[in-house]
Amino acid sequence: MTSAFLSALGGRIAERWLAALALPGLLFLAACTTAMVLGHEHWYDVERLGAWLDTLAASPASRSAGTITLVATGVLAGAAVAGAAAQALGAGVELLWCAEPHGPVLRYLADRRSRRWHEADAVFRTALVAAGRARIEGADGADRLTDIAERRHAERDRISSAPPRHPFGMGDRLAAPAQRLWRARRLDLAAAWPYLWLLAADGTRAELQAARTRLSASARLCAWGVGYLVLALWWWPATLAGGVAVASGVWRGRAAAEAFAELTEALADLHVRDVAASLGVECEGVGDRALGERLTRLLRKETEAS
Repeated sequence: MTSAFLSALGGRIAERWLAALALPGLLFLAACTTAMVLGHEHWYDVERLGAWLDTLAASPASRSAGTITLVATGVLAGAAVAGAAAQALGAGVELLWCAEPHGPVLRYLADRRSRRWHEADAVFRTALVAAGRARIEGADGADRLTDIAERRHAERDRISSAPPRHPFGMGDRLAAPAQRLWRARRLDLAAAWPYLWLLAADGTRAELQAARTRLSASARLCAWGVGYLVLALWWWPATLAGGVAVASGVWRGRAAAEAFAELTEALADLHVRDVAASLGVECEGVGDRALGERLTRLLRKETEAS
């Protein structure tokens, strides 16, 4: 039974390694080989690539089992190295998405997003006032002005649902649950999170872990895209693959961050009283803000004592 379990576990690990690292790494190595053989000058010459492969297959070394084994091992090792590099770069991309505005570049990006948001907010408020005045006065264009105000609201929310503080939108979205819970309940999400996680159902944890995994996978896809964009210095068609990968990674990352933030906030809303009951904090007849303040004081004290 133990050997069966170990075999199944090894199979899952090998399958995940093949999907996450080896296959994208092999594809990247194939693109690198194509770039080396064709270059910019012969970027479209498929026959040139076929002739190079035929020459390679006709060489005496290709008939040696030892040589084939060494080449296969080297290719797999190269794919694994490329995959590990993409994974490390993906972790850096993920940190960048959630970074605080430290340094001149990140501060500039955060300030730029803040200016855009406040400009969009001013336009939305102007449109809202105009729509409200038209409705009060019974003007004929009230419905049209209301539609305009709704569009301006959507344009503002595409930047951020609240005044932005991070250089990138995903950082604001992931930080939003903690900010909202603090404003609404005076609950410190960072202090309460381990307790919320322990009380969460298995299905809820699986959903959160899946959203978190999708966020990491999106960052890793952006990292592969960066690799292809670098490869475009030698073979320009790699620009297309790199651009698509980066754009897709950013889009998927936004969706994953949105899902993770919504699940996090929902988990806190559903189980904050369960945390209080588990810790012996009286919550019957206590308002949300008062309960949140009690829990925050208790949890921070326990954190500091530990």
